[in-house]
Amino acid sequence: QVQLVESGGGLVQAGGSLRLSCAASGRTFSSYAMGWFRQAPGKEREFVAGISWSGGRTYYADSVKGRFTISRDNAKNTVSLQMNSLKPEDTAVYYCAASNKYTNVVVTATPDYWGQGTQVTVSS
Repeated sequence: QVQLVESGGGLVQAGGSLRLSCAASGRTFSSYAMGWFRQAPGKEREFVAGISWSGGRTYYADSVKGRFTISRDNAKNTVSLQMNSLKPEDTAVYYCAASNKYTNVVVTATPDYWGQGTQVTVSS
């Protein structure tokens, strides 16, 4: 069982930066692939970024490639999402997710565990 708690959301102007963090409980964190997803009002939840258990593989949605960076610290049981050059269309609730299969995060978007979400609002 893994519990995920996101933090770091907020209001930022277009062009600005935010860093989201996700703290995970459980001694098996380092065996899980992790990811970030987002859901804007009236839209379906979508994949944003994923990282393998070791951190050796990362994958990004085309819409955020080159602007967002996902990273993890297995010693601290945390995964982060650095978001730069933010755009109004990045406004959404951002969710941390975990799965014991990398493909469940970056391919099928069917992770086993979800956080409660944190709001990111980018003003124009």
